[in-house]
Amino acid sequence: MSDSTNKTPDGNWTPRIVAFFCNWCTYTAADLAGVSRMKYASNIRVIRLMCSGRVDPQFVVDAFAKGADGVLIGGCHPNDCHYVEGNYKCLRRYQMLKRMIADMGIEPDRLRLEWISAAEGEKVRRVVNEMVETVKQLGPLGIPAKFEQWDKEMNALAEHVAASQGAGAPGSSGQNKPQTAQTAHV
Repeated sequence: MSDSTNKTPDGNWTPRIVAFFCNWCTYTAADLAGVSRMKYASNIRVIRLMCSGRVDPQFVVDAFAKGADGVLIGGCHPNDCHYVEGNYKCLRRYQMLKRMIADMGIEPDRLRLEWISAAEGEKVRRVVNEMVETVKQLGPLGIPAKFEQWDKEMNALAEHVAASQGAGAPGSSGQNKPQTAQTAHV
């Protein structure tokens, strides 16, 4: 998932969605959907975890950073978690993640949490298709391409700073001390 230019053979863009599914309910429901030959979008890559409570916020951030256009989290219904309260832990993290990614400039609709029991294969199909349509409407996120752009900007800034320090900045006493984050604002 190194870049976000996921194109079909006809040249159309299709979103990449990473799904973190709990082993006991949502992953089993996805398996049921497959065995039942329910059709849903193939844009999703499922990562099975033992519990939705094991979804570390860093997993979600890494998925976006590595080219995912959306992230779907699936877990057991409240009060049905095989680990008693793992899904409540997931819900707290999800609320925090929604605020955090919004602060990072990522549309909150790119992250979705759903409670799906093992018997709800049809719900997996519906949720995946809805998620793909939502992300299609938002368009490509393109974080890896933005990293390249930001790296170029940082390199240009570093070259500018090095050139101004090498030429002797106006008002310097001839001693060119390297500028650090603490002294840059002074």
